[in-house]
Amino acid sequence: MSSFPPTAPVIDGAAFSVGVVAARYNHTLVEALLARVLAGLRAAGVKENKITVIRVPGSHEVPWAAQALVTCPAGSRKGGGCDCVLALGVLVGGSTNHHELVGTSVSHALQRVALATGVPVINGVIVADTRAQAAARCTGRIARGAEFAAAALEMAALKRKFIR
Repeated sequence: MSSFPPTAPVIDGAAFSVGVVAARYNHTLVEALLARVLAGLRAAGVKENKITVIRVPGSHEVPWAAQALVTCPAGSRKGGGCDCVLALGVLVGGSTNHHELVGTSVSHALQRVALATGVPVINGVIVADTRAQAAARCTGRIARGAEFAAAALEMAALKRKFIR
């Protein structure tokens, strides 16, 4: 992952509905990531009642919940009404490459959800070799949560431009 994120345009998020799916595994790190995502969305003007947060056991369950969030009716809004979904999780290496396998699987599944539904899905699942690397991205100077929020708003605006 680069330490030099692109410059994001300033977007007024007041009109957007955003879904967030957050894994509970590696709870402390995911919570820090989620806090930065929510702060970024709120700072851009996304209203509290237009942010839906769903929790799932782990990162492998995130794509299913992301798809459910955009395809299942939420109240009277068909298709859940999300302009964008953020998928959050943290996978940390151990003595095997399991974290890489899950990360690849999740990444492919999230892209399939986005393409099949027409709703942008931001892949905010951190895959790191060590806990220190993951912490740097979730709680440290590398503000991936804020970057994910900015990307979600940019994609929500783009979706509104092209898909009515």
